[in-house]
Amino acid sequence: MFEISWKEIVTVGMVLFAVIDIVGSIPIIVNLRVKHGHIESEKASLVAGLIMIVFLFVGEEFLSLVGIDVNSFAVAGSFVLFFLALEMILGIHLYRDEEASSASIVPLAFPLIAGAGSMTTLLSLKSQYHTVNIIIAILLNIILVYGVLKSSSKLEKMLGKNGLSVIRKAFGVILLAIAVKLFAGNVKGLFA
Repeated sequence: MFEISWKEIVTVGMVLFAVIDIVGSIPIIVNLRVKHGHIESEKASLVAGLIMIVFLFVGEEFLSLVGIDVNSFAVAGSFVLFFLALEMILGIHLYRDEEASSASIVPLAFPLIAGAGSMTTLLSLKSQYHTVNIIIAILLNIILVYGVLKSSSKLEKMLGKNGLSVIRKAFGVILLAIAVKLFAGNVKGLFA
């Protein structure tokens, strides 16, 4: 049960890093900080990590309890990623939460960091790797997420407005591709 394997940790960590895509989310983080004035890095990181670890253990049971299969959850998550990608590429604003005083929990911790993509990925990783290695990989990714959130204003100054715009559009296309792949890989399961 407690077979710690650095190879598994690195593999799972890299998969989660790609799905969470915190570097690609820098433009979104900067935009949220501009809108809300302050992002609580510690709170967002802790909540996202907690959501992922809890979902790792009870995700499938929770989904079946509410009558949702993993494929439906993944397809729904692909739509969320799709609209986030459209916002990044086209410069439009679909998500509006006027009453929130902080963006630390929604949309940052959930669904941006611990979203449908990372949750679906966790469920598929659970069938292939030891749970302890997945937890370590989650924690390592959350430390990285915290570092990026904490230094988002420095990264914004370093990249500049044009640099952020280029990164936003480039990662928007990547996020769109991930959304399409997530949709295509799971939509068949809805009709099986």
